[in-house]
Amino acid sequence: MTELRPDIRAAASAPGGNSGLLPLYRTMRRIRSFEERVGELFVRGLSAGSMLHLSIGEESAAAGVVKAMAPEDTFTTHHRGHGIFLARGADPARMMAEIAGKESGYCAGKGGSMHIADMALGHLGANAIVGGGIPAVVGAGLSAKRLKKDSVSVAFFGDGATGQGILYESMNMAALWDLPVLFVCINNQYGMGTRIDQATRNQAFDERARAFGLNGAMVDGDDVEEVAATAQELMDEARAGRPGFLAVSCYRFYGHARMDKSPYRAEDEEAEGRLRDPVLKARLRLIERGGAVEGQLDAMDAEIAAEMDATIDFAAASSAPPLSSMFRDVYAVGEPEPEPLRVRLNRILSKGAA
Repeated sequence: MTELRPDIRAAASAPGGNSGLLPLYRTMRRIRSFEERVGELFVRGLSAGSMLHLSIGEESAAAGVVKAMAPEDTFTTHHRGHGIFLARGADPARMMAEIAGKESGYCAGKGGSMHIADMALGHLGANAIVGGGIPAVVGAGLSAKRLKKDSVSVAFFGDGATGQGILYESMNMAALWDLPVLFVCINNQYGMGTRIDQATRNQAFDERARAFGLNGAMVDGDDVEEVAATAQELMDEARAGRPGFLAVSCYRFYGHARMDKSPYRAEDEEAEGRLRDPVLKARLRLIERGGAVEGQLDAMDAEIAAEMDATIDFAAASSAPPLSSMFRDVYAVGEPEPEPLRVRLNRILSKGAA
């Protein structure tokens, strides 16, 4: 599958915002604003750990694909997955608290930025290992098929994962067993500091997917409507047992992690890459079509900014998890927790003193 159905393409280009561009813009603006606050959290020394990976510039992939998902669908994300989880309906305050390592976060402060999960929203977990979350959706897809559930499982990952064998094993199994699975590669042009054209000769990732028997498509992440329309078609196919692969081409605005100054990228390249801003392009398109006026969008942006400002205050005011919760959720219910080393040493030393 390389071309959209005519009905979907017509909807995507209809004047007056008929394709739902305004809510897509709102989702992308919320992601952009949230990620900017994550960067601020780090600068203020409030984040847990030193590794934060922002998805600024990739908002269309999160907003467009998640729009095509149904409530019963599940998904996994990679280390740059804040925006995807937010698009799915996550509470930004609880997300920020998790990134700050606070007890009020989604995983009680144990997951941090790269390991957020929430089964209630179908989030099977983020993963810091490149490609690490991909095989989980194969299992989820197999479960949905066996239990006759009308759900799809989506794996989000970066272009760096296209060099991992687990992706190809997973695609082969999904195709072989006709699983309701969609693989989504967010190609932000860089795997850490290595540009994609220096890592792979053939960047037509959809061709790799089709070689395994999957539906495959590539879209430009500049256009969130095109992403949403293509994702919808692939999701419909996957729900019918015909798994797919979608590559979304974006540009990562900042370095690999928050402390990365991108010395491997020329200033001219970064300036040109940031012209591919999907948030700005959606805003301009809305105004040109008459789908919204500038004042309306300004008010929306200000409301979102205030919402995201409050997430930092919530995270800062939240409490760190108590030491006694260290083993909570690690062992099965009823299983005795291991004795902390300090307690064990004190017990041994007290016996010796006696």
